Order: sequence, then structure tokens, then C-alpha cells
Amino acid sequence: MHRFVKFRSLVLWCLLGFVASWLISCNPRVPTASNQELEFWTMQLQPKFTPYFTDIINSFEKKNPDISVRWIDIPWEAMESKILTTVSAKTAPNVVNLNPNFASQLASRNAWLNLNSYISPEVKRQYLPKIWQASTLGDVSFGIPWYLTTRITLYNKKLLSQASLTTPPKTFAELAEFAKTFHNKTGKYAIFVTFVPGDSGEVLESLVQMGVQLVDKQRKAAFNTPEGVAAFSYWVNLYQNELLPPEVLTQGHRHAIDLYQSGQTALLSSGSESLTSIEKNAPTITKVSGAASQITGKTGKKSVAVMNLIIPRDTNKPDDGIKFALFVTNTENQLRFAKQANVFPSTVKGIKLYIEDLKQESDSTTLITQTRKVSAMQLEDAEVLIPSINNINKLQQIIYENLQAAMLKEKTVEQAVQDAADAWNNIASTMNNR
Repeated sequence: MHRFVKFRSLVLWCLLGFVASWLISCNPRVPTASNQELEFWTMQLQPKFTPYFTDIINSFEKKNPDISVRWIDIPWEAMESKILTTVSAKTAPNVVNLNPNFASQLASRNAWLNLNSYISPEVKRQYLPKIWQASTLGDVSFGIPWYLTTRITLYNKKLLSQASLTTPPKTFAELAEFAKTFHNKTGKYAIFVTFVPGDSGEVLESLVQMGVQLVDKQRKAAFNTPEGVAAFSYWVNLYQNELLPPEVLTQGHRHAIDLYQSGQTALLSSGSESLTSIEKNAPTITKVSGAASQITGKTGKKSVAVMNLIIPRDTNKPDDGIKFALFVTNTENQLRFAKQANVFPSTVKGIKLYIEDLKQESDSTTLITQTRKVSAMQLEDAEVLIPSINNINKLQQIIYENLQAAMLKEKTVEQAVQDAADAWNNIASTMNNR
């Protein structure tokens, strides 16, 4: 599950501006009927994980009889608007499940509790350091890491053999050669990677993996460089040489899964959670699939997606909220959830125990076990590659739209890079002047 949060609705950004005006005020949280309970929001985890949360909430309440927890599960597509609305009205839940990219939009407006005043350095060190850093803006920590997902490369062994290939590519440079050989020998495409502006951030992450710095300390464009031109050229050349499916310009990441499970592509870059649908929809493809580490660039960087727990600044129960969030994200509870959800824990000890458990599994040849092992082994060095800045979705949109223009020969690569930098700098200037 590679979840890069998408901001598609103009309504959301109107609400975000509304939030900014509300947050100027430092008034205490407005009392509501729900203030008698600790309100906890998650994203689309019912009904599958209802037994899990019922159990840990009961366990927490037994250990803390003076705290009552009310769990509310919000549909994925509704979470952004609901949080924006409740934060502006100072009625936000006491603990909420978000990801760093969206949470950082409001962290810059002082919406969340500064955890530095509540959580000791010793407790912070229990979590993977690069993962903790993902929920930090400047020197302020605003989120407690929860579960993780990281991309891997699934590959169809049968299709590889048809092209006299034995192993999947490890780097983007290898991918270009692999894609050419595979297409020439089979007539099929090696991989599908989406350039739809509001969809996956995989291509944006690939620029960082290729050595491109997206923004500087002033949040101005830093990608108008030889490295940026080279990274743009890489994807433009693949497309213009007909080594990518033409629908990469119009179809999202879901199409990549569809193509792979129908045997139309040799590689799939996705999270291990995609295996559930592939095993169900395409058991014959599953049988001939293997798992390898995610494709990266010259930096060797590997990406990870993070889900964390946030405590709003205006909460009337900061200590209770932090106590509950630390309970949910402790190693024991994270391990239980990780195994049920096919994700990974974010604590140092949790990852170590997870890998040890994987080594003990008797059926280590199954694809799901292979995938878990590959994913887990990447986590120690994985990091969130996309910076936590305002309007990061706009940066992705600008870069993708200019990449598309270059792919379609409407612009040169150099012009596309320059135009993207200029468009972003106009937005950055507005943000910096606020």
C-alpha cells in the first residue's frame, strides 16, 4: 500500500485557509459532550480490525480506569475534510490517525500538540529515527509513528524467462535496459508507472532517488539542475521510446496492479499489501511471481510510507491522548497489528522481532513471506522521501504536468524543468510571504 495523500478538492483548500484563520486564535478547546471521553479516530480500519481495536482499547481502559476511549473509524476519502472542519471548530478528536504529508499541512499552522514538551528523548529513541523525523517540522515533533509500508518489486518469472532475463532490475539505470530488452523480445511492457498528477507519488520519489533535491530551505525549487534535467529525461526517454504503456498519462496506480495480475507486465512496484488482491484475482500469476527490493537510483535511497497518531493542540486531554497514542504504538501492540494488517511496526525493537519471527516461519517459500522479508529488510534504511511542506500536492502536479508535456513533445525537457520550477516558485513566494 503505497499511500501518497491526494488533495483533489478545491473545497479542502478553502477549508485549509479557513483553518489558518481559526488557528490564529489561541482560545482553549470549546467544551463538547464528547469531552467526557477520549475520542480516537482511525482511517477505514473497520470492520476488519474491529476485534483488534476492541481488545487493545479494553486493555488500555483496564490499566487506566479513569480514561474512557471512544473509537470512531472514518472513511479514507472523508478524513481530510472532517479533520479540517473539526480543527477549525476546535472540536477535533483527542487522537487521530493521519500521515505526515497531510498532517504537516496543519503542523505549519500550529494545529497539533508539540510533542517535544511531552515525550522524552528516551521514548523517541524507541522508534526508528528516520521514521520519527518524518513527523517533524523544523525542530517540532507533531506525530507519533504507527505502522509503515514500503514498496517492493514483484516480478513475473515466467515472463522474464521468455525474454531470457533471470533477475529484475535493482536501479533505474538497469530498468531502462531491462525494459528495452523485454519489450523487444516479448512485445510487452516491463512496467507501468503513473504520471497522473493526483495519483501515486512514485515518480516524484524517483527524482529524489536519482539525486534530485526538490526544494531548498526557503521552499523554492531546487530541481532546476543538471540532475533534475537528467531525471526528467529518464522518464521522457522511456515514454518516447515506447517502453512505457501510453496510458501512464491517464491511468493511476491501480492500473499497474491490473496489468501485472493479468500477465501484461513483468514488474510491479507496489506495497506488499497489494498481494492480497493479486492472490485472490490471479492465483496463476502469484505462483510464478517473486519479490525483490524496490528499484532505486544512484543515491540508494528507499522510500517508506508512514501512518502516525496526532494529538491536536486544542485538546483538553493532552496527557491522556499521549498516553493512549504511546500505548497503541508500543512494540507489543504494533507487532500484533502489523501481522494482521500485513504492514510493519515503527519501533526499533518491533522491526527486529518482526524479522526474527519471519525467519522462524516454516513456509518461507510463499510469496507473501518473501515479500514481507524483502520489505522488512528495507526498513532500517528507508525514509520518507517527499518533504513535509505546504502544497506538496501542487508540486507533484506541476512536475507531473510538465513531464507529460515533455513526453508528448509539447516542450523540451529543459523547458519543462524550467517551467515547473517557475510555477512552483510562484507558489513558494506566496507561502513565504504569509
